[in-house]
Amino acid sequence: MTLLLLPTLIVLLCVGGTAAIAVSVQRDSIRDATAERVSDVASGLADLQQVHAALVAPDDSPAAAALQPLASLVERAAGVDYVVVMDLDGVRLTHPTAAERGLVVSTDSSDVLAGEHVLEMDDGTIGRTLRAKAPVIDENGVVIGAISTGILSSRMSQDFEDVVRQLLPWTGGALIAGMVASTVLTTSIRRRLRQHDEATRDLESTARMSRALREQSHEFDTRLHVIRGLVAHGDSAEALAYIDQTTTVHAAPQDSEFTGQPLLRATIEALGAELSALDSRLESDVDVASDVDDQVLLVVANLCRNAGEAGAARVRLTLRESDGRFVGVVDDDGPGIAPETAARLFARGYTTKADPSGTGRGIGLDMVRRAVAARGGSVEVFSPESGGTRFAFDMKVGR
Repeated sequence: MTLLLLPTLIVLLCVGGTAAIAVSVQRDSIRDATAERVSDVASGLADLQQVHAALVAPDDSPAAAALQPLASLVERAAGVDYVVVMDLDGVRLTHPTAAERGLVVSTDSSDVLAGEHVLEMDDGTIGRTLRAKAPVIDENGVVIGAISTGILSSRMSQDFEDVVRQLLPWTGGALIAGMVASTVLTTSIRRRLRQHDEATRDLESTARMSRALREQSHEFDTRLHVIRGLVAHGDSAEALAYIDQTTTVHAAPQDSEFTGQPLLRATIEALGAELSALDSRLESDVDVASDVDDQVLLVVANLCRNAGEAGAARVRLTLRESDGRFVGVVDDDGPGIAPETAARLFARGYTTKADPSGTGRGIGLDMVRRAVAARGGSVEVFSPESGGTRFAFDMKVGR
């Protein structure tokens, strides 16, 4: 859960922080643009000769009469909310509201009438405005009046709200994209972590299996040396007794047709005894001319043993020799195998049986696959319509 929430929180913080910065920048940009506009309008009018003429002319002169239409035209053209021309006494010559003309301005104008340029946020007759004041200076450098222009604060707020509304879809889109990317990344990381955990468990299982196999191999080598010594000295009875004492061998002596192939005969007899202990019966049909070596017997033994351990009551081995290859089939009448399981059956470590020892199973069929492949052959498994499981293999004769 933490792995999922942390990237989401980071995305929220990043997108939220970026949006907050963008909003702040836009707010400052709107104020700066408004300040620049009113300042330019005020400075432009202060330099206008028509304004100079009106300020020094009598109130009833044509120049003074034309000043209000000029101010109204500038208001519309420049997009400002008011243009006020005042004389040295601070009396308004122009104003958007007719009743305010001829009255003293409502805000302090001492600085601008002293020749200074002023930019301020203040409350006036039409509301709170960001206003610029510029002195009107004649050709002799004497202040003869002033210009005040402003834009309502409410208009600036409306402009800011419009910008925020335009930013919202982009912010939302960035947030959604970030969340999707975060989810994809988190899912990928979690999948990698699961794979890592699985790989770790596989390595631990392989290590346990390897230790158990080394221990078994060492013990097996020791016993083989003892048996070899007994057989080499002709002590066959003692060798058999030692085998009976140290291993669980299910003896099932039987007449065999494999004359001249003692290794094959011994393997078939041992498999028959082993399957009998599992309440299974082994049937064999072998017709080969070449010696069946230990690699072929490894394949045969593992396939037959696997069938018996899977719960088959009857296991049938067929082995033929054709065109320099051993071709074998192991059929059983067990529960069969699902297609999805068949695809994984030869993978090392994969098993459908319990592993009470904890040292690992799923070795035999992997050994079968490798032994067959080493001899240029193949092995496949499927469940016939009649039921059970069938393993079919072929491999070259000889090493």
